[in-house]
Amino acid sequence: MVAAADDASAVAADLADAFTDDVMFNWFMRADSRRAAAQLRFFGAITRMALRTGWIERPAGGGAAAVWLPFEAVGPMPLLTQIRLAPVMLGATGLSRINRLQAVLDDMDRHHPLDRPHAYLWFLGVSRPLQGRGIGSRLLKVATDRLDAQRLPAYLETQTERNLGLYRRHGFEVTSEHKPRPDAPPLWSLWREPLGEHSVR
Repeated sequence: MVAAADDASAVAADLADAFTDDVMFNWFMRADSRRAAAQLRFFGAITRMALRTGWIERPAGGGAAAVWLPFEAVGPMPLLTQIRLAPVMLGATGLSRINRLQAVLDDMDRHHPLDRPHAYLWFLGVSRPLQGRGIGSRLLKVATDRLDAQRLPAYLETQTERNLGLYRRHGFEVTSEHKPRPDAPPLWSLWREPLGEHSVR
C-alpha cells in the first residue's frame, strides 16, 4: 500500500530501526546516547519530504518502507531546503561528523544520473524483527512491476554489499562503486531498465 500522511510517524520509526546497524549510518551518525532519537528525527524529515515529492510503499501492517522519488526531485538541495533541514542534519551527526554526512550527499549527487527520467529508490528498510522474511523483496516486486508497466527505469544506491544479490534478482545492475571519502564505507550505484512482458526474471 502507498503510505499517507497519517503513516509518517510509523514509517519513520520503521526506517530508523531498519538502519540501526547500517555501516554508512554508523560512519556519519553521531555515536553517543542521542543517536537513536536523532536517527528517528532524521527519518521523520526524510519521510515528510518523500510524502511531498514522491511516494512511500509499505506493507498493510507496517514494519517496512520503500521510499521513492521521481528523478525531477533529485539533485542538490535548494538553499532554503538546506537551511530548513540544517538543525535535523546537525542533530543527526553532531558537530564532529557533519562533514561526513555532507561528503555522502555530495558523492550521491555526483553519481546520480539525471540525463533521463527514472524512479529513484531513496531508502528501502525493514525493521529488525521482520528482516529475513522476504518483505523487502516483495516491496521491490510491487514497485518494479509498476515501473515495467510504465516503461520507466529505476536507480538506487546501497552501502550493503549483501543486498546486491537482492537488487540484481529484481533487474538492477551495478554501474559503479565509489566512496564519499577514503575513510568511508563504499557505495554501489545500480540502474534498472524496465523489463518487457516476456522477459525472464
